[in-house]
Amino acid sequence: MAKREDNPPTLANLRSRRGKAKPAQSISASSEQSQASLFSAEIVESLEPVAKPARNDRSEAIAPAPADPVAPLTERHIWSVRALVANMRQLVETTFTDLWVEGEISNCRPAPSGHLYFTLKDGESQLSVVLFRRQTVLLRFRPADGLAVLVRGRISVYEGRGQLQLIAETMEPRGAGALQLAFEQLKARLLAEGLFDAERKRPLPAFPHRIGVITSPSGAVIRDIVTVGRRHHARLNLLVYPAAMQGETCSATVAAGVRWFNAHASLVDVIVIARGGGSAEDLAGFNDETLARTIAASTIPVVSAIGHETDFTIADFVADLRAPTPSAAAELVTVAHHRIEERIDSLLARVLRAGRFHLMHARQRYAKLSADSVLMRLHDAVDRREQRIDELRMRLDSASRRHMQAPSRRLAVLTERLRRQNISLRIAIAHRRLEKASSHLNRIATQEFAINRTRIDRATTRLEALSPLAVLSRGYALIYAEDGTLLRSAGDTNAGRQVHARLGTGSLDARVMATHVMEKTER
Repeated sequence: MAKREDNPPTLANLRSRRGKAKPAQSISASSEQSQASLFSAEIVESLEPVAKPARNDRSEAIAPAPADPVAPLTERHIWSVRALVANMRQLVETTFTDLWVEGEISNCRPAPSGHLYFTLKDGESQLSVVLFRRQTVLLRFRPADGLAVLVRGRISVYEGRGQLQLIAETMEPRGAGALQLAFEQLKARLLAEGLFDAERKRPLPAFPHRIGVITSPSGAVIRDIVTVGRRHHARLNLLVYPAAMQGETCSATVAAGVRWFNAHASLVDVIVIARGGGSAEDLAGFNDETLARTIAASTIPVVSAIGHETDFTIADFVADLRAPTPSAAAELVTVAHHRIEERIDSLLARVLRAGRFHLMHARQRYAKLSADSVLMRLHDAVDRREQRIDELRMRLDSASRRHMQAPSRRLAVLTERLRRQNISLRIAIAHRRLEKASSHLNRIATQEFAINRTRIDRATTRLEALSPLAVLSRGYALIYAEDGTLLRSAGDTNAGRQVHARLGTGSLDARVMATHVMEKTER
């Protein structure tokens, strides 16, 4: 018997065996067919005896070993990456031709070419999705990250990355969280009560003379209504009830406006509740149950013109008429009987859209049976190349931003350094320092001058107290000889001499007539 191996054969052992093995005389047709497809189970079966290790369990039926210790191997079929990916793409495109996938949008990236790329994910997995330009223009909403959607399309493989992707044909939103849940619950409850029934809705007056508008008096909505109303009905009168159009007081103020107009029913013929577009949170005030019941109880026809055409609120369902926009509400109220041609055009556009939609699905159903499959393949090839161009453009934009970040930061640093070294800034700083020092010096000089002036005043006072001139002011006089010598005694001069006398005020010259010397008395 041939020697049994204890370990499974390695790639090196298989290659060495293949070199030593004699060429097989006959190769079964089943092995040749197994190489034609990568996904055939026959390849796995033909390789199982080579890949399985030898077992020591004697309870199993083991085929006797051949006489040749080296068993002949089936010729391997080597795939190129491109051929393998192309085969996978053909397989999945023929298997998953039309399916619906539900998930949440993530990483939504609109391309300049008009195509839309995003990722559809749930809690466990994610799938790349591409929506080409001709389908994107048919959407009635704007896709955004975090939005739950239901996508219809077919599965394909993007050969540039070997990535599985869903080529979308149509897409529908699937809810907006807690607000949407509350909206649906209230809608179902009011619908069960019959508040949405068409039988209870009142027709609008054909020629209204006065329209009551409940809206914000400072917004653009009232200006649009006035413009459209004056253009179609020059003598139309508008009576505005100011109300909050969003926030906590929205539903209360709008309901108060409806009640006020009903209390003064002779003033208006129809009521219009108007507000511009906004998010689901901004329009939440119009999903209030109290407001809905107030509108339903109104004796005057109510027109709801809240948000855009794609926005729906509970007030829209309860009102007698819903207008897609405030401007459209003004047109419907004033010139509804003149809009037959526009109505025909609108219906024609809807028919054309429905025709394109059914034609698209018919092409999908009969792609395998009709000659349009060739055209579809050409469109797919062009779309894949446009997708590749979009990917390269995105990579180029990203690389450009990365390369520009470093020079931008360097320029900012140099600009900041230049600003610090600005000579005008330094001169201004030095000037402020000089002014501060000058102010300090002036303050010190003023203080020193005051101190010195006080000292001089005190010295002057003391000097004047000791001055002999002060004695002269009390009636005394200083007598000087002709040579200017101060006479201290009458004996210092003789009769007939000229003397000079200085008085407290002024002086005089005199001649000595006689002298009288008094003897000193001893004390």
